[in-house]
Amino acid sequence: MTPSRRRLAVLAAATAVALVGGSAGTAFADPPADAPEQIRNGDFSDGSSPWFSYGTDSLGVVDGQLCATVAGGLANPWDAGIGHDALPLIAGAEYTLGFDVTATPGGSVAAVLQLGSEPYTGYYSVTAAATPTQQRIERTFVAPTDDDRAQLIFQVGGAAEAQTVCLDNISLRGGNPPEPYVPDTGPRVRVNQVGYLPGGPKNATVVTDATEALPWKLHSASGAVLASGTTTVRGVDEASAQHVHTVDFSSYRTPGQGLTLAVDGEVSHPFDISGTIYDQLRSDALQFFYIQRSGIAIDGDLVGEEYARPAGHLDVAPNQGDTNVPCAAGACDYRLDVRGGWYDAGDHGKYVVNGGIATYQLLSAFERTKNAPTGEFGANLGDGTLRLPERDNGVPDILDEARWELEFLMRMQVPAGKPLAGMAHHKIHDRNWTGLPMRPEDDPEPRELHPPSTAATLNLAAVTAQCARLFAPYDKEFAQRCGSAAKTAYAAAKANPARYAPSSGNGGGPYDDTNVTDEFYWAAVELYLTTGAATYLTDLTASPHHTGDVFDVRGFGWQSVAALGRLDLATVPNGLPAADLARVRASVTTAADGYLAEIGRQAYGLPMPGDPGSYFWGGNGAILNNAVVLATAFDLTGDEKYRDGAVQTMDYILGRNALNISYVTGWGEHAAENQHSRIFGYQLDPSMPKPPAGSIAGGPNAALQDPFVEQLLEGCAPMFCFVDDIASYSTNEVAINWNSALAWVASFVADQGDSAAVPAPTCTVSYTNYGSWEGGTGFTAQVNIRNTGTAPVNGWTARFAFTGDAKVRDAWMADVTQSGATVTAKGESYNSRINPGSSVMFGFNATTGSGANPAPNLVTVNGAACTVS
Repeated sequence: MTPSRRRLAVLAAATAVALVGGSAGTAFADPPADAPEQIRNGDFSDGSSPWFSYGTDSLGVVDGQLCATVAGGLANPWDAGIGHDALPLIAGAEYTLGFDVTATPGGSVAAVLQLGSEPYTGYYSVTAAATPTQQRIERTFVAPTDDDRAQLIFQVGGAAEAQTVCLDNISLRGGNPPEPYVPDTGPRVRVNQVGYLPGGPKNATVVTDATEALPWKLHSASGAVLASGTTTVRGVDEASAQHVHTVDFSSYRTPGQGLTLAVDGEVSHPFDISGTIYDQLRSDALQFFYIQRSGIAIDGDLVGEEYARPAGHLDVAPNQGDTNVPCAAGACDYRLDVRGGWYDAGDHGKYVVNGGIATYQLLSAFERTKNAPTGEFGANLGDGTLRLPERDNGVPDILDEARWELEFLMRMQVPAGKPLAGMAHHKIHDRNWTGLPMRPEDDPEPRELHPPSTAATLNLAAVTAQCARLFAPYDKEFAQRCGSAAKTAYAAAKANPARYAPSSGNGGGPYDDTNVTDEFYWAAVELYLTTGAATYLTDLTASPHHTGDVFDVRGFGWQSVAALGRLDLATVPNGLPAADLARVRASVTTAADGYLAEIGRQAYGLPMPGDPGSYFWGGNGAILNNAVVLATAFDLTGDEKYRDGAVQTMDYILGRNALNISYVTGWGEHAAENQHSRIFGYQLDPSMPKPPAGSIAGGPNAALQDPFVEQLLEGCAPMFCFVDDIASYSTNEVAINWNSALAWVASFVADQGDSAAVPAPTCTVSYTNYGSWEGGTGFTAQVNIRNTGTAPVNGWTARFAFTGDAKVRDAWMADVTQSGATVTAKGESYNSRINPGSSVMFGFNATTGSGANPAPNLVTVNGAACTVS
């Protein structure tokens, strides 16, 4: 068997340490008493983070100590270990390494300091003969080299018998105290570093002590002055604690490249004005999901050789998953094949609740194109628009990508005949945390299924219900399988309404949630939209979320999903009574008005308050989710203020912020590129790639929830509580649910093109369904188009999309064709002209299954949306 990279690392270190220091150590003077501490959380008062393990059976904090159980009979000491990354060493500086250790029944434990990446050179080691009685080990040594990313490994393998090894009060004192961290914020003029839409809002923020308005100038790439004006004094911004002005240059609408804004002696990063600047970002944000796939080899010809890798977690050594995975102790008595899906975030875990919302947003981004006037019926998300192995299969690529996760989610369902059948296991991940970096195919940890939860089960029900209606025109068998899984999961959740995931664990995130009323609402909505069944309508209307305020000022997310149901009820055609539907849609615009007001209050122009509580783990995803609400309000009303709010939100994400950083890798002059990820480990190991273009960082987190930023950023203003470093998982991680939000918003903004004024409708359409045929196998419908404009229409083409599996069988008074769910009707020679005030009609027969078949919300004539009655 080929050793894993981690095992090779420890083996290399073990070979080298004899050259640089033995267990006794050389006599050096102790570092001074005030020497800085380099270990983070060495007393485990903050749990086990940032410590990791490999080759152990368990790792966790017990009675204030970090304890691991280790199997007996491992061939070498380095076959199991406990580690800490990113320790700074200075050549020639003295350090004292100390730790308390016990081992039961007893064995050797070696502490090894080494290079954290290939060739894993050893710097120093000390070996303790550990017993059940705690002993303190301290040794002083001189660092042989500079290394700001050294690694400490406690080798705990090699004993004949199984061991429980416990460590406490681990310390590495010495070297220089860290320099006070001062982020490089670049020019004081903060802009969207990617650019602006010609007809959209164009705003910037200037950091300055000036108390009077300042002149500003917009320059072309050659230096010519294109526009000028004066700033607006905003005072001290709450989120950044900076004194700032703002600039509004929205009136300049001419496309250009390499423009800059000059204010107060400072020149911004360059940016473009173009109607196509978001087209590639849409693609990049979606391409991220392919690179995050588990259980498939990543093809370098599709995404670049730096991202090519063998399939991870298909039970090819050293992997121990995911084709035959057991449950964690006491969770079940069976094994499941749970291959596939997406790696959730910076680890190799796969989580149903986070996979649920991420899958929903990909499916929603596609479904939006069927119901939104600027969506062009999915042309920009169709087959061949992404670099996927499934491309050119006749299915929109975004649906292909969502299917990769949907297949995994359905594999997480408890089989029939087993206890809790129909529910979904909450998650699968490694038994213990692994170190950074770690390619998926090199992960040696055992994998475990965690108990089913009601939240996971309802996530499964909701997204498979979405799947059933969206895949129906492309893959009827898969759509039916999704529909069956959705109904089974929903019934199982109702039978087990309060099975909650625990709030702690090792080897993966908990994703715990003890209020699942929002999940019940969301799942009922999706099942109702797909089936039209009265039972789901009864459940959703009985939910307190149906009439409650589901749009929090701090956004929605995996733990708060009622907004997903509300947004879909507002936009997906359905049979809600007219008054109820109007109320649902009004709630979206009311929430959007609140977000617009917040944009106006914030000097950096984002739909999020400025208090510390509004800057939290994954806050960038929540900010983008507020933009989803703004975008949906635009789709419902055509009111440009909502579109402008969604577009302006991207300014913050792409550089108009206190740190002057684009949080999206590869997008902007100064962009995040060291996100916390075991796969994208370039910062620690240059043989590994950086995150791919289109990867979004979690963003500022005022709670400072990892040891790296806890020390580095103490006292930070909320918008400054971020560092682009792989060690900061609480501010700088990647995650599928944040990238899905980015993909949704980027797709919406890309659809806006130049962001031109929205024309008033010049047509009305009435769509009449004359009822189902006997047996429910089809229906007959008629469409009437009236020209309400002042000019005749010479030649007309009408388009609309079915919600589910309906297919046109035959038609009259128009040439009617269908692609996927989209129906296109072209006038015949005898009715191709529609004079002002006149109407034409056409009709069709269509076959359908048993799903919902409501009238469409959107009908276009010659590309322009009509008013549908």
